[in-house]
Amino acid sequence: MSKYPELIANFLDFVKVNSRSDPNSTTIPSSDRETKFLNTLKEMLERMGLSNVHTNDQSAYVFATLPANTDKQVPAVGFISHIDTADFNSENINPQIVENYDGKSVIPLDKAGKYTLDPKVFPSLKKYQGDTLITTDGSTLLGADDKAGVSEILAALTYLMAHPEIKHGDIKIGFGPDEEIGTGADHFDVKDFGADFAYTVDGGPLGDLNYETFNAADAKVDIQGTDVHPAEAKGVMVNAIQLGVDFHQALPEFDRPERTEGRQGFFHIYDFEGSVDHTQLAYIIRDHDRDRFEARKRLFKGIAERMNAEFGSDRIKVTLKDQYYNMGEIIEKDPTVVEIAEQAMKNVGVKPHVFPVRGGTDGSKISFMGLPTPNLFAGGENMHGRFEYVSEQTMEKAVDVIIEMVKLYAEK
Repeated sequence: MSKYPELIANFLDFVKVNSRSDPNSTTIPSSDRETKFLNTLKEMLERMGLSNVHTNDQSAYVFATLPANTDKQVPAVGFISHIDTADFNSENINPQIVENYDGKSVIPLDKAGKYTLDPKVFPSLKKYQGDTLITTDGSTLLGADDKAGVSEILAALTYLMAHPEIKHGDIKIGFGPDEEIGTGADHFDVKDFGADFAYTVDGGPLGDLNYETFNAADAKVDIQGTDVHPAEAKGVMVNAIQLGVDFHQALPEFDRPERTEGRQGFFHIYDFEGSVDHTQLAYIIRDHDRDRFEARKRLFKGIAERMNAEFGSDRIKVTLKDQYYNMGEIIEKDPTVVEIAEQAMKNVGVKPHVFPVRGGTDGSKISFMGLPTPNLFAGGENMHGRFEYVSEQTMEKAVDVIIEMVKLYAEK
């Protein structure tokens, strides 16, 4: 029997709640369903007896504190998870339980057998021999990203409150909206949160620890053409679609997500629509190195400037917006926050896997607000789709790591 009996029970309840964020909204949170779920968590924290449970007006995060139980001066450590899910079907989630998985069998998801988890397709399954897996039914995502993290934080709090012999400083909790649409941490209130160090519990498989992320920008290309009848086009028509193709082909051919890995950056086109008269392209620009990131933006704008110079007019307009930066720039100034996480993992029998994540986390923005916030594993695999799954044993190890980190901070 698990020493965290509420961990999986809460998780199974949480994933059944649709808390998907809305990228087309301008409200905070972006959807009413997020607000309802945050209020549910707020009520849970209050019933547990935590202190200073409240909704931060600036960010809509629910904050709470488990007060220190030692007179020793101990840094306040925070744990943060987001409650929204990604842009895949999140209605009527029906989690399936696969006990004592053998590490090699194909797992049917839907009754018709159309969707399966096959180790030949998803070799990560081979790591979970003997584990109990939680999967989807093939029609929705699961929501382990990041309701696994929410459940793990709550389980750690419950355990610490039941075991006062484990000494700790103030433990700060933050559950927030809209991480999946990239806006959740924009208004994070570091002062109100009150931690000295923090962690997002929002990573992937067992042992993952991330303190380096991409530098990230969103880029829009707006192209104005001149549409005339093709029979009379020579010297007159300016085909905005063709200019869009030309613009894209001027970018480095191999700097694309599907051709890069590790610390290699890229230009990723994710939307291209329009007509001869008017066309729009949308990109994300990514690089781990700040200088190379800035060079990518200059190259992007330079292509537009060159093409405009050929026309003698500004037919191509580029709009760039920085989204987040590599939090490694901040954390490397004081690596204590990473060292404690690594030691905690080793102490509970987890091998740390420290690597630069090819994306960002809420911690990317929060770290640049003055609160170093690397990312811990929560256990999810194949996130954001129907093939998502998580191991119960990995979730339990995540709770072990949180508790061990709290101990190590108290021993500093």
